[in-house]
Amino acid sequence: MSAVEIRPTQESDLPAITAIYAQAVREGTATFELDPPDLAEMTRRFRSLSDGGFPYFVALLDGRIAGYAYAGPYRPRPAYRFTVENSVYLDPISHRRGIGLRLMQELIEACTARGFRQMIAVIGDSANAASVGLHTKCGFQMIGTHPSVGLKFGRWLDTVMMQVPLGEGATTLPTK
Repeated sequence: MSAVEIRPTQESDLPAITAIYAQAVREGTATFELDPPDLAEMTRRFRSLSDGGFPYFVALLDGRIAGYAYAGPYRPRPAYRFTVENSVYLDPISHRRGIGLRLMQELIEACTARGFRQMIAVIGDSANAASVGLHTKCGFQMIGTHPSVGLKFGRWLDTVMMQVPLGEGATTLPTK
């Protein structure tokens, strides 16, 4: 297997990220978006996360972007400020190669270093065994399923909620 490099995302990576996400929107159920956002919207989203101090990584395989992962705010109210929600997407030719695991491990480490205490995964489609399995490998626990909350491709889809504590988790109060 070729070496995989994980590094922080740069704006020059966004066309490849936009293409990966567009395919996930058009063909998959991991996201409940129905229309793929364009490069301008993906750039706006990236800048918002970067400006907010959230980590955003790409995986390179043979010099080509094979996937990406980022964390963002779980909810906008201030009491949630120590909890993040993660996202991870791979180019389909990169599946089953350990790239998602590497991205998630880097993301968890970066979020822990930034003082976040909980990470939530909101997994589109309860039949998404690959994503549930990836999150389980990263220590996430199942916290619930919201049945039939999304309608895509003419069928109702569930969301699966998983959670992992970061650092000290809820064992102590943060100092900031």
